[in-house]
Parts: sequence; structure tokens; C-alpha cells
Amino acid sequence: MRAWRRASIVAWVTWMLASVFAPGVSVAVEPAQNWSDITRKARGQTVNFNAWAGDEKTNAFIAWVGEQIAKRFGVMVNHVKLRDTSEAVTRVVAEKAAGRDRDGTVDLVWINGPNFLALREEGLLFGPFAAMLPNYRYVDTTNVRSNLVDFTVPVDGYESPWRRAQIVFVYDGERVTEPPRSVPALLAWAKAHPGRTTHPNVRNFLGSTFLKQALYELVPDPEVLQRPPTDASFASVTAPLWAWYDALRPTLWRRGEQFPDNGPAQRQLMNDGEIDLMVSFNPAEAAVALSAGQLPDSVRTVVFDKGTIGNTSFVAIPYNAANKEGAMIVADFLLEPATQAHAQDFRQMGNITVLDLAKLTAAERAPFDALPRNPALPTSAELRRTLLEPHPTWMTRITAEWERRYTK
Repeated sequence: MRAWRRASIVAWVTWMLASVFAPGVSVAVEPAQNWSDITRKARGQTVNFNAWAGDEKTNAFIAWVGEQIAKRFGVMVNHVKLRDTSEAVTRVVAEKAAGRDRDGTVDLVWINGPNFLALREEGLLFGPFAAMLPNYRYVDTTNVRSNLVDFTVPVDGYESPWRRAQIVFVYDGERVTEPPRSVPALLAWAKAHPGRTTHPNVRNFLGSTFLKQALYELVPDPEVLQRPPTDASFASVTAPLWAWYDALRPTLWRRGEQFPDNGPAQRQLMNDGEIDLMVSFNPAEAAVALSAGQLPDSVRTVVFDKGTIGNTSFVAIPYNAANKEGAMIVADFLLEPATQAHAQDFRQMGNITVLDLAKLTAAERAPFDALPRNPALPTSAELRRTLLEPHPTWMTRITAEWERRYTK
């Protein structure tokens, strides 16, 4: 979804929340404390799992989850297919406005970022529940901060993680023998190989995230990115970014005067041999594309040495969910080591696991060890250094400033 449309939806939801609630109201529900009771009460429930449906492999995975949970727990999963998460948020807000504080229609929702903040601030989420899930003990809460902080907002147990994304760079190993491993090195490589790299249009999230990644390495104190910028701080903090980009732009594909619209369009440029290096927010993209014949066999993946921006996708339970116990069963199943390994298989979704594999027993690690290998896949160790998403307002302002500077 384009940034302007997403911002307008979030603003509209925020307005609705403000019209329904008085400041300081909290209606969050405390969960039950006994997991065996939760399992017993869940049997026979149908969980309305509201989740984005724009990817066939993700839809197939959710269907597989439903089959497994029905067999093991007697819980049915109904995938309520969304075009945008805000649809589910709007439904919860509308039910609150109508006084429907029980038997809500949304039991579980795939959520993060501004949508989580909108519901959390008004007490419209059930919880905290995440730490109660038996499989939550495997979550990496030490090395992956995005499992605990959602776009600068502490999760505090009101969401449960289930998949991760992280910036990587895909390159053609036949043409690139030493890929860059830092933002300054990327500039040096681009100068030495003019026209052989690019990034998606900054109006696309991947293009704006490319700039945010550069800013992370160029700013003296990255912690400033966790707070909203002021006019003064934005100008001073981003000055090194624009100096770097001014030097980079003439070295890009078509001298930085034209950009691919999105990630798939950028990938096509690499498949056509027009570029040798591209940015991706899916560490498995090269492996998945290689297996589908969308990239040459020589593609490989590199992660910058100081880490790259990553985020975590979560599931949450609305305060008025009719089937909270069943929703918790689904959230827990998503964290089961075997489930995470299944999702990490690049033939399935190619997810990055949210688990710390060091916390698993040998038997629990076995499904990960058995995953098919692909030379284009980065290792879990390479992906351990994850940088938190900056506050959302940085992306908005960076996009606007880029357009002011570089579009006619």
C-alpha cells in the first residue's frame, strides 16, 4: 500500500478511536492463568484469524496451520482474508462504539506498527498474554529487539511474534566477487561499478527503507531515530544521508534518474542482467526466486556487518474476542519449533524464525537442521544483528525530503 494511503487510514482509525474513548480509558482483559484450562476451553472453538491475504504461500501456510490445529486441539481456524490490517482494526473500533464488549468478530489478527499502537493505546487488546504461551520461552528476546518492540512501541505481552523480515542485499556472484558490507562500502562499490545497482522508488516502502538503512550507519547516535524528529533535528541528523546520497545517485542504474517501482520490478532488472546488486526485505528472496527461475543460479545474499533494519510480525487478540482461548492456541502453535521450521523452509514461505535456536533441545533443532540448503540463503548467524525500525515519522519525512530534492 502506498505510504499516503496507509497514513490516511491510520489517521482515520485514530480519529475514530478519539471519538469513542475518553482519555485514559483502559478496557484490556486479563487472561486466564492456567494453560490446561485454556486448552480445554479452546476445544470446539472457531478462531477468526484476520490476516493479510496478498501472498499465496502465506495463505497456504495459514491453511496448513488450521489443519494441524484442528487435528491436535479440536480448534478450527477461519482465515478472514484482509487487503489491509486496518480493516480488522476498524471492525474492533466499530464494535466498541456499538457497545459490543463481548463476542467480537475478530479473534486473532496479524498486526504490527501503527495498527498495534492504535489498539494498544485505547486498551482494545487482550493481555498481556504472550509470556503465558508455552512456546514463548523459545523466543529470542536477547538478540532480536524487534521481538519486544514494535516500531518503537514496547509490546509488553499484548502481541506474540511469529515471523521476521530483515534488510539484505542480493548480488550476482558471477559479477560481484566482494560485495559491500556497509553503507560507505556500498558507495565505493557503486562508484567502481556505475549503473550496476539501484533501489526501488522511495515512495515504495523498500526504497524508503533503503534510505533508513543508510541513515542508521551514517548518523552519529542511532538512538535518535527511535524518537520523532523535530524540524531542527531532522535537518541535522539527515545531513550526512543527503551528502552520501548525492554522491551515490549518479552511480545508480540510469544515473538515478529513473527507479524501479517496487521490489519485483527491481528483481526483474537483476534477472535481465541490468544490475548486479539489489536491496531486499526478505532474506529468502534470492533462494525463493532462484528456485522459481526468477534469478540466475549465481545469486547470493549479503548482510551488512553492523546489522540491518528488521521488524517482526505479530499476532494479537482484541479485547472482545469471542474465542480468546482458541486464539491463544493458534498463537502458541505459531511459535512451536516445528512450525517455525516449516515456515522457514524456502519452499514454503522462507520466513526468518523468531526463536533463539540456542534455547532448543537437539530434537527441537532437528527440523531446522533438516531444512533444504540453498547457497543464496543467509545463515541465522548472519541475521542475528537486527536494527530496530526508526520511529514511523522518520520514513514519512525522509520520503518527502527525497522527493523535494530529487524529483522535478
